[in-house]
Formats: sequence, C-alpha cells, structure tokens
Amino acid sequence: MKLKLDENIDRRLAQLCAEGEDEADTVFDEELSGKSDEAIDEACVEHGKTLITLDLDFSNPLRFPLGPTVGIIVVRPPRPVLRQIRAVLVAALPELKSRVLAGKLWIAEPGRIRVYDPGESR
Repeated sequence: MKLKLDENIDRRLAQLCAEGEDEADTVFDEELSGKSDEAIDEACVEHGKTLITLDLDFSNPLRFPLGPTVGIIVVRPPRPVLRQIRAVLVAALPELKSRVLAGKLWIAEPGRIRVYDPGESR
C-alpha cells in the first residue's frame, strides 16, 4: 500500500503508516505543502497513493471524485492533536491495510471505520 500524508497530519506518523511492506510519504516530501487540494489529489492519483488527511473537503465526492483515486482516508479524532490522531491510525490501519481502498472514501474514527463506495448500489 502506498500512502501520502496530507500536511495536516504530523510527518512523524509516516513511519507508523509505512510499517511492513507499505510505503508512506508526506506532501512535504513532494514539495506539495501549501498547494491546492486539487493539486494534492492529482499527485495522489498520478502516483497511485492513498491520501490520509484531516481535511473534510476531501470527503466530498462531488469535489473529489473517487473513481480515479487509490482511495482517500479522512481521519476524525475527537480532537486534532498528535496523540489522538495516532490512536485512530493505530486502530484503523490494520483494518484498512486488509481492504481494497481504491475508489472509496474511508472515514476513520475512534472505534469505527465508515466507508463510502460510490459504486455500491443503494
């Protein structure tokens, strides 16, 4: 799994996300810091990386269609502090790494993961 951490996720969490055979880098690694959300989304699609972010703008599938993505993970801790973001990721990553993330929006919260799959019929 190839992951990209948005600039609102502490860089120190990249190592946590890259455990095993997975790789993780940050928007800072590709000099995307300060770029538009659209530029970050484009870079993730181009390089086949799943974005991990706190930014709720990425949870809007009308603005960021999920079809071409390798998936988007929005982390929703009770408070956006390193300790709580890390706790949500530690709990969610094993489950997320065992699933097919592509083309879906994943909302990781304390104690649960919600998924929006635009291809799933309702």
